Amino acid sequence: MLDKNAIEVIKSTVPVLEQYGEKITTVFYEQMFEAHPELLNIFNHANQKQGRQQRALASTVYAAAMYIDNLEAIVPVVTQIAHKHRSLGIKPEHYPIVGEHLLGAIKHVLGDAATDEIIGAWAQAYNVIADVFISVETEMYNEATTQSGGWDGFQAFIVDSKVKESEVITSFYLKPANQQVLPKFKPGQYISVKLEMEGEEFTHIRQYSLSDAPGKKYFRISVKKEKGSETPDGLVSNYLHDQITEGDRLEISAPAGDFFLDTEKNTPIVLLSGGVGVTPMTSMLNTIVDLQPEREVTFIHATTNSQTHALRDEILTTASKGKVKTAFFYDSPTKEDRENKLFDFEGFVTKEWIKEHLSIDHTEFYFCGPVPFMKAMNSALKELGVLNNNIHFEFFGPMGNLEE
Repeated sequence: MLDKNAIEVIKSTVPVLEQYGEKITTVFYEQMFEAHPELLNIFNHANQKQGRQQRALASTVYAAAMYIDNLEAIVPVVTQIAHKHRSLGIKPEHYPIVGEHLLGAIKHVLGDAATDEIIGAWAQAYNVIADVFISVETEMYNEATTQSGGWDGFQAFIVDSKVKESEVITSFYLKPANQQVLPKFKPGQYISVKLEMEGEEFTHIRQYSLSDAPGKKYFRISVKKEKGSETPDGLVSNYLHDQITEGDRLEISAPAGDFFLDTEKNTPIVLLSGGVGVTPMTSMLNTIVDLQPEREVTFIHATTNSQTHALRDEILTTASKGKVKTAFFYDSPTKEDRENKLFDFEGFVTKEWIKEHLSIDHTEFYFCGPVPFMKAMNSALKELGVLNNNIHFEFFGPMGNLEE
């Protein structure tokens, strides 16, 4: 545990971290990757190039400083990051490397202001926080390995089938190469896919939500092809769409993630998705209809038009088997969309629409999609009085802040 003086010193650095946190984490990653380029086999290059990882880490460091005397307050953040770490293969031996370069970055950015007392206090704090992460992640590794059908690290899967769901999203049905029974997962969770691509110095790992219910003989991911294969985000998705074919092998992690459907409850539920955010919601919908067919569900999906609308027919078929209402929003419907009545509402999901069409009290809300969509949904739900405990969401990528 930290001594009282160290806690006070850490607390005193909160304003500095608020001002310089992102600069510190940017220097941290630059120096760490220069000293340990092998870690680029683990970290998402796209998030690095776009600054998302730096902002996420800065936010985490800031929160750790804020709550250094009450680390239980950041347990949800620790749990979410630990799931990511486990699915990527972050191990205890990586933490001393991170600690060394994080302290070095603080010293580099703050200069003489980073006194020996401050660096010493942060060294103590980092060791305490690292021990928390290592403990949580060790438990997660054990659970992933010892569960029925589980494994450690990455395991070979065969692409059993590849199905085009829309002009931008394709589903990959994955079966284990060793033909073992698949482990159970919670609807809403994701797997990591590790790729070695010709011409690329390092491996690339991306996390994709499982888009079907658990208990199948396959894992299904439904991947959006990001525009431009030259962009960091598009490198992996374009490779999967253009280069991976049925019969190919992919290296997959065991399922992970702290965003998942609570099947212990039977309260009404609203599933809100935008774009490729439909993937975890489809897994949840399929699970509810399988296990809780009497549970009231409202499935709302927003997309550009029918050309980008993935899994539409599957969702409607599943909805017909339970107590499910659907609402599809197209913001740029085509002439054919209008003629064939392929959508229910034109435009975007708004607070006013939610207030008019949905019951708020005692309803659970789950949402996922592009960050602007998620910020709009989070703001609307809170303004309508939905309790925080009834609001659940998933970021694709590093944890962000919906309040910004």
